[in-house]
Amino acid sequence: MATAGKIRAGMGGWSFEPWEGTFYPSGLPKKQQLNYAARQVPTIEVNGTYYRGQTPQTFAKWAADAPDGFVFSVKGSRFVTNRKVLAEAGESLQRFWDTGVHELGDRLGPVVWQFAPFKKFEPEDFEGFLRLLPRTSGGVPIRHVLEVRHGSFAVPEFVALARRYGAAICYAHHHTYPEFADVTADFVYARLQKGEDSIPTAYTPEDLDRWAGRARIWAEGGQPEDLPLADPGQRPDIKPRDVFVYIIHEGKLRAPQGAMAFMKLVTA
Repeated sequence: MATAGKIRAGMGGWSFEPWEGTFYPSGLPKKQQLNYAARQVPTIEVNGTYYRGQTPQTFAKWAADAPDGFVFSVKGSRFVTNRKVLAEAGESLQRFWDTGVHELGDRLGPVVWQFAPFKKFEPEDFEGFLRLLPRTSGGVPIRHVLEVRHGSFAVPEFVALARRYGAAICYAHHHTYPEFADVTADFVYARLQKGEDSIPTAYTPEDLDRWAGRARIWAEGGQPEDLPLADPGQRPDIKPRDVFVYIIHEGKLRAPQGAMAFMKLVTA
């Protein structure tokens, strides 16, 4: 029996012109960029699905371009989360699932629900939203991530709700968003957003080493003692957890190099 879950690190997306010649080999055709990127890192967060719907054919093509063991995390549609009453998102949710996310098959990682910085925590309505989230889509298991950006969510009540419904709270290492690392699901999801383009690996080697250590703790079932919690009185069950870490800093020029350096640390 495994004593630790699998740690995967990646970046946001694969289409970014400044990566041509810095991450991608010079002259690599754009249609081959996903195929190349998916062989340098074990996961990529897809942000385009937040802004517009895709098609089943597109998801199937992405899956075919990625090797065995690779997973995409997918942002849920903004039409689901950018609303006053979240519990009324059922129709928008169905439209999102109808785009064919399940066509990713075993290459589908977590689905991320991103909320606007001004969206406050309203317990009853938020639980109504959580009730709408399915366990499967097209026969494919779905793992949900809650990326909240308002300080009102940093309370034990929100942590308890997320834990009750088995949803992970996205840990955001960010300059302005609330930062709390409570473990609430059978996996952990982190976005490291303080990297800098002036650093060859986005985060310094020392910082990457610290984050690799935290990822190992998460993978072994714990919570790092040096990260803030919204509910310090609760601790997760100690069991192996898969860990997803994305380096997505403002300029993002060095995000791929940061993710590759991170993977070297956790697989050494």
